[in-house]
Amino acid sequence: MVSGLQTNQNKIGVAVIGTGFGQKVHIPGLKAHHRTEIVAVYHRDINQAKTIANTHNIPYACDTIADILELPEVQAVTIATPPFLHYEMAKAVLQAGKHFLLEKPTTLNVSEAKELYQLAKQKGVIATVDFEFRFVPGWQLFAELLSTGYVGNKRLIKIDWLGSSRADTSRPWNWYSSQDQGGGALGSLGSHAFDYISWLFGPVRRLNAHLSTAIPTRVDPASGESKPVNTDDTCMVSLELADGTPCQVAISAVVHASKTHWVEVYGDRGTLVIGSENQKDYIHGFRVWGSQPGQPLQEIAIPSRLIFPQNYADGRICAFIRVVDQWMQGIERQQEIVPSLREGVYSQLLMDLSHESHTTSNWVNVPSLAEFLNEIH
Repeated sequence: MVSGLQTNQNKIGVAVIGTGFGQKVHIPGLKAHHRTEIVAVYHRDINQAKTIANTHNIPYACDTIADILELPEVQAVTIATPPFLHYEMAKAVLQAGKHFLLEKPTTLNVSEAKELYQLAKQKGVIATVDFEFRFVPGWQLFAELLSTGYVGNKRLIKIDWLGSSRADTSRPWNWYSSQDQGGGALGSLGSHAFDYISWLFGPVRRLNAHLSTAIPTRVDPASGESKPVNTDDTCMVSLELADGTPCQVAISAVVHASKTHWVEVYGDRGTLVIGSENQKDYIHGFRVWGSQPGQPLQEIAIPSRLIFPQNYADGRICAFIRVVDQWMQGIERQQEIVPSLREGVYSQLLMDLSHESHTTSNWVNVPSLAEFLNEIH
């Protein structure tokens, strides 16, 4: 462990665990927020940890989670490691009584997610999951319009999230190719989709999923040999919402599509659409359209009160800062926020049941979240 400067006591001292997405998004986002100060960074290689700490002027560099959690300056922790590391790391953070922010998917299975949620409640810490779409201007407008009854009674929801991030067959094998390590398009993209479905449209009554793998092998950079891929790169999921609305979800990471992320809601009083053609930045570029029956779709301007106050080269930073802002408010007020680990549990539950449906080729009933968490007495 390498020590350095003292933290500013007026800010919340945050440690960053995970330095891929962590360096791209967490570190710049935390540096930009007025209530956070990064006081420590973790990397399993201490030399890498030192380099990252020096690059970003972070006081402490650590190569064990225990060292991070022993630092009195660390009041909160962000975790941006691959999914198979989430449970053990998050559990250690919670047991140390630190607030934390976790990347999705929450864990490898819903039992782990449920345990973390219950531990967070027991310890009285404020925990959140980086479900960014709740904080994107176009999506916030979309949510407002839905809440005002713009479409009336919903009759059909269609969601297409189509990208080419894994389309290149020469892209090497890594944890994303391993189900045991939490890889796959369902975990990467479906975790977000299941969260915003719950946020925008309410709970799910039952689902039917089919998962497929278009690229069955990739070259392992360690051995230079071809290695099997046992994760999905395309997911087709049919949902029946609790209110009876059918919802069709198509997710793929291996297609070249012009319409990359599109949500269409059809009701008896109107239609609402949100979509983006921006392949390189999945946060920016969303536009909203609406129409009444028999009328053409017309774009609905995003009000200035929802627009990001500042843009960054990596658009994900803008949404992340808003997640951090919500998290900081929860810490200051000592009140559970939304999204919390509770929402992380529900997203994970829907992913687990999707895998079950795919394996059994059957529709699967979805319990209510309160029922699953044993909160109904």
